[in-house]
This record gives sequence, structure tokens and C-alpha cells, in this order.
Amino acid sequence: MIKSGIDQEAMIRMFSEASARQGEALRQAVGDATLKALQGRELTLANIRSVIKSVTQAASMGAAQNPAPAVDVEAMLTNAFAGMDAALLQAVEANRKALSQFVGQGVGVQQAQMKAALANLEKMEDTFFATVAKAAESMSGPLKGPWEHVLAAMKLQGTATGMQASQSVEQIMKQAQQAMREGRANSMKAAQAMMDSYAALVSGVLIGMSEGLTKGGAAAKTRK
Repeated sequence: MIKSGIDQEAMIRMFSEASARQGEALRQAVGDATLKALQGRELTLANIRSVIKSVTQAASMGAAQNPAPAVDVEAMLTNAFAGMDAALLQAVEANRKALSQFVGQGVGVQQAQMKAALANLEKMEDTFFATVAKAAESMSGPLKGPWEHVLAAMKLQGTATGMQASQSVEQIMKQAQQAMREGRANSMKAAQAMMDSYAALVSGVLIGMSEGLTKGGAAAKTRK
């Protein structure tokens, strides 16, 4: 079943057959699948929610079906969360690069679309947590406790997504402030250049006026 760009059946099977030693492989696979799904659509919060929901449900169903007694379900879900976090980190970086280009082209942070984009970037971590929590709650079975532990630990630790999102917003704001300062500096330079030549300009005008007066005086004398 392909849902939100995720092959849920393949992911369910992967988690249901995973051994205790495959934690890193699970994290990598979830990260790759999540990132691929995000790349296949517009990077809106709604689409991000849809992808994260599908991944969370598939990982949960697979973990619940895993028969191996040595498998730590909470560890499996932690790796699933980490994989999604790694993919969202790339999404945040993509946002940062795009917004940086817009600022470089003169788009101000007070413009409506820019403000909305920055607000969505700031909401990325909250959206991540809320979507995983809601998807986990919708799953039946003994996964409620493990997911609660994973989410509590991650909220305490913080996500790479949240950290990068905060840093990205801060960088964009600084870049915008710098652009504004440089804009004012350029105006000040132009004004200073004009002031530097002002004396010469006045001298030229004065010379022209003086020449005009001299010629006028000479013409008056000739008429006499």
C-alpha cells in the first residue's frame, strides 16, 4: 500500500522482521523513505503531517507484529522517530536555503508570504511531535506506553529538526537585518558621494553664473 508517498507494507514488513541488532538500519531506512516522500510533494505543513502520520502508523504496525522476544519495541520506535527527524532536518535546511535566497533578492521578512514561511518553520518541531502523538494514539495494541516514553524523552532532549529550525529562523532574521543595514549604507554612500562633489558642483554653477554675468555686462557696454 502506497500512502502519502510511503510504501507502508514494505515498512511494516521491515519493522516486523527486524532484529535487535538492526536499529541503525531501521533509522536509515525510515529517514530515506520519509525524505523521498517529502521530496515528491510541495513542502507544506499539511503534506509533512501526512507523511509523518503514514510513517508512524507503518512503523507502529510493524513493531507490534514483530514476534522476536529479544526486540526492544521502544528502541525500534525511537529509531523510527530518529529517522523521521533526520528527514525533517533536511526539509528545514531546504526551507532555510530558499528563504535565504528570497532575502538576498530583497524580499523583506515583514512581507506576508515570508512571515508565513518563517512561522511554519518555527512550528516544524511542534507539528512533528503532535503528528506522531496523534498517529500513535490511533493505533490499537500495546504501543501506547512505548510511544509515550519515546515522545517524552525526545521532548526533553529536543529534536535536530527543532534546533535547526530555530537556528534557521535566527539566521534569516539576521540576514534580513544585514540586508536592511546594507541598503541604508548604500544610500548613505550615495549621499556622501553627492556631498563630496557638492562643493565642486556649486563651484561649477557659480562659474557658469559668473560667466553669464560677465557676458551680460560686456553686451550692455557694447550697446552703449
